[in-house]
Amino acid sequence: MERIALFIDGANVYAAARRLGWNFDHRKILEHFSATGRLYNAFYYAAVPAHPDDKQKRFADALTYMGYTVRTRPLRENTDEHGDTSRRANLDIEIVTDLLTTTDQYDTAILLTGDGDFERPVEVLRARGKRVIVASIPEMTSTELRNAADAYVDFKDIREQVERPGYRLPREQRAEVTPNGRTEHRPFYLDAALEGSGER
Repeated sequence: MERIALFIDGANVYAAARRLGWNFDHRKILEHFSATGRLYNAFYYAAVPAHPDDKQKRFADALTYMGYTVRTRPLRENTDEHGDTSRRANLDIEIVTDLLTTTDQYDTAILLTGDGDFERPVEVLRARGKRVIVASIPEMTSTELRNAADAYVDFKDIREQVERPGYRLPREQRAEVTPNGRTEHRPFYLDAALEGSGER
């Protein structure tokens, strides 16, 4: 039986959901992509604020309960030359590390992202005899990544299998004041996957 590993770029998938206008059920994602083989592992990568709240912690716990291995990195604050502040975290290195260090455990890697930075790692995996499937939406997928993969899955084509019906996506800007008085923007794609997913 084919051994499958799933790698989910949380921020990228949530951005795709916002464009599509509907959200994903992460339990259904597991079920859908593991239906053709034996799931070795499912990794979920997400940025977290310096002081995650209870809801964000519950989301990570819910994913773990579903069977995901959750990888996080703290959001880092950057100020540009105009004084505008943004918060971001780059989890590419964690994704690539897991892709390459667990190759003995899977035959097919399913990568949920459209980020062109993964073109070269995908090529390396294929050179090692691994099958790689990329899943995203065309308007957010680099041509190079799509070309490097063995197969491509458009989220729109699997909506019926992976959607969480009736769930309204939260507002993109979620600014909250922390206990020390600082305003902090929450990684809203963490919250989006929580409600109704792992607490049933």
